[in-house]
Amino acid sequence: MRVHVVSDVHGNSRDLARAGDGADALICLGDLVLFLDYDDHSRGIFPDLFGVENADRIVELRTARRFEEAREFGARLWNGLDRAAAIEAAVRKQYAELFAAFPRPTYATYGNVDIPHLWPEYAQPGTTVLDAQRVEIGGRVFGFVGGGLRSPMRTPYEIDDEEYAAKIAAIGEVDVLCSHIPPEVPELCYDTVARRFERGSPALLEAIRATRPRHALFGHVHQPQAHRMRIGATECINVGHFAATGRPYALEW
Repeated sequence: MRVHVVSDVHGNSRDLARAGDGADALICLGDLVLFLDYDDHSRGIFPDLFGVENADRIVELRTARRFEEAREFGARLWNGLDRAAAIEAAVRKQYAELFAAFPRPTYATYGNVDIPHLWPEYAQPGTTVLDAQRVEIGGRVFGFVGGGLRSPMRTPYEIDDEEYAAKIAAIGEVDVLCSHIPPEVPELCYDTVARRFERGSPALLEAIRATRPRHALFGHVHQPQAHRMRIGATECINVGHFAATGRPYALEW
C-alpha cells in the first residue's frame, strides 16, 4: 500500500493534480489557501488586493514580530472595504481550482488558514473531509485533527487548546495520527527561515506518548529545524511544504 501525503498546498493546484500519481490514495493536511506568499510577495490574496509594496510591508512587520503594527497597517488598508466578502470571494476562486485538482480518493483535513464552512461546497465525489474522525485505509486506521491553535497571526481556523484536545481525544488510538500542526516539540515547531516558533500542540504530544501510533504526520512549519523525530514508538514526520516543493511524502506498508 502506498499513500501520498501533502500539507501547506497554498494555491499550488498544478502540482496537486499530480500529487496522487503512483499512490493508492492522497492525504491532504490542509492550508489550501494562499493569502500571502512569504517568498514571492506578488502571489496571494493580499497582493492581489493591495499590491506588492503593501505586501512587502506586512511581511516585514510580521517577520519582525511586530504583530500589533501589522494589524494596524492592515486595518488601514481594509478601511472602507468589505473585508469578509473580499476574502471569501478570493478563497472561493482558489478552492474551486484546488478541489478540482484532488485525485480520487483523497482524504483531507483543514489547516489554520482554511475556511471549513466552505469545504462542503467544493469537495467532489472521491474527496472525504475528516476532522476529529477516523478512517481505514489499506487496513490501517488513520485519525485526522484539523486546524491550528490561537496565535498572534490570527489566521481563520484557530481554535482553543481545549477544543483541539477534545478532537484528539475523540479519535482515540490509531495507527497514523494526521494533523496540520505538529506536536509541541521545539525542534518540530521552530522555522529556521522565519526564525520563530510556530504553535505546536501539547495534546498531540501527550496523545503520541499515550497511544503510540506508528506515525504522526503533520505540516504547518515550512522550514522546520527537524523534519522527523522518533517519540517512543512513533515516527513523527513533517511531510513538507508542498507549495514550494511540489512533492508529496510517500508512506508505504
